[in-house]
Amino acid sequence: MHPPITGTAAGVPFTALPPAGEGPAPLVLTWHMLDAPRSDAAFAAALPMHGLPAWRVHLGMPMCGARMVDGSMDAGLALVREDVLMSFLYPFAKQAAEEFPAALASIREQLPVGDGPIGVLGGSLGGAVALQVLADMDVPVFAGALVNACIRMRSVVELFPGEYPYDAESEKAVDSMDFLAKAEVIAGRAPLLVVSGEEDHPGLRADALNLVDATGAELLSIPGLAHPLADEPGIEPAPQLPRTREVDAGLTEWFRRHLTV
Repeated sequence: MHPPITGTAAGVPFTALPPAGEGPAPLVLTWHMLDAPRSDAAFAAALPMHGLPAWRVHLGMPMCGARMVDGSMDAGLALVREDVLMSFLYPFAKQAAEEFPAALASIREQLPVGDGPIGVLGGSLGGAVALQVLADMDVPVFAGALVNACIRMRSVVELFPGEYPYDAESEKAVDSMDFLAKAEVIAGRAPLLVVSGEEDHPGLRADALNLVDATGAELLSIPGLAHPLADEPGIEPAPQLPRTREVDAGLTEWFRRHLTV
């Protein structure tokens, strides 16, 4: 088992896990949660997909991990208090998606990855990034996967206290990240696995089941799994939790089944 490789790709921090073999190998890119595990290194430890004959490159979300301000999440929490949608959730997911093409090009230059289609995986808010790649970009993808994902941004906003004061701008933003509305496009892009904890937030759980119905995606339902995949604080790599191990096994099998060489 090779140790993780850390670096930056067009300014985006990453933690890369090499395949066991030598030579170019397929590439799976991931985006982590803002719940635990909330950094690329912690997400790599939670969902390493060991044994998958592909590079697993875990990308850092804005203001997380190596991009935290003063080494803490305090600046991000201040943005939540300022405006949970327009200062925090929406710009984080939008920026991560906008960074993706340049980051992918840089990873292809730095690592011996194949130049074929990629796999994409997103957890929680990172799921909105993976879904943007599937719904709004023309990068070839051999398979996608979501874990307790942000499928409708409006459902995530509803997790925060109080009634959000939508206006024309925020309505447009939240609707742009309603991926149930883009289900037909997503269904035609690549095979999709939707991993959903049976104890996830009810709104997110409902969205997951609805996306499966709308796209024909495969569902992996995990009994007893709530929203997080790691214990707090979720910034540094930590031992894999038992239910997260079930998620990891399902993802490994899924991507192995669809690998292109």
